Amino acid sequence: MKILVTAKRVEDPESKIKVKPDGSGIVTEGVGYKINPFDEIAVEEALRLIAKHKGEVVAVSIGGDKCQAEIRHAMAMGADRGIWVKHEGPADPDLAARLLKAVVEKEKPDLVLMGKQAIDDDQNQTGQMLAELLGWAQITFASKTESLESEAEKAKTVAIAVEGTVARVMREVDGGVETLEADLPLVITADLRLNQPRYASLPGIMKAKKKPIAEMSPQALGVDTALKVKVLKLSPPPSRKAGVMVPDVATLVAKLKGEAKVL
Repeated sequence: MKILVTAKRVEDPESKIKVKPDGSGIVTEGVGYKINPFDEIAVEEALRLIAKHKGEVVAVSIGGDKCQAEIRHAMAMGADRGIWVKHEGPADPDLAARLLKAVVEKEKPDLVLMGKQAIDDDQNQTGQMLAELLGWAQITFASKTESLESEAEKAKTVAIAVEGTVARVMREVDGGVETLEADLPLVITADLRLNQPRYASLPGIMKAKKKPIAEMSPQALGVDTALKVKVLKLSPPPSRKAGVMVPDVATLVAKLKGEAKVL
């Protein structure tokens, strides 16, 4: 089995994000970066599947030179090799999906595992677009159930299982969890509670330095990098006003109606 997983480079949520004065983007100086947490969950699930079914895990990332660090992180966790699609400019979900489609057509994996969304733009679109472009089935929001009573039951629960050419996936829906089946090849997007990613061990980090990363370009893949969605302007959220004490319920209700307009 071959599994392709994504490893997007995103801003570390622990960093303080500031918008540029002209609204053209964020201030990148002093901002830390890491692998998208949802993609890290997808990498972990791919490694667990390969441990059962044998094969290889291929990590792919789209971006500038520095995104190779996220590929190395995936390989330090256990991925076998990496693919770097070198693209210095912005990428909307449509472009990301088209680039991934070209990589998939080259690699011909049995399964594509990716985070349900990236925490930098929270679009939650690329996985669905990729499946549509490939003409593959898709199962989104793969997750473990939280309704089981004991930790032992939770540990035994398999959220993604592959038997032959069929995958069975547990996914979150409003008010609960459902289990779906689909034929391979398949695109699966990982939700937050799917698993707990492993830490990269020191031997894993050392091995990752020797694992190969193949460089590709949009031009070599035959993909037009024109964007369908452009960010016109960024603006910080409005600053919160200081709280005030009210003397009685009547005043509170009046403020909720007149000022906050929530009643």
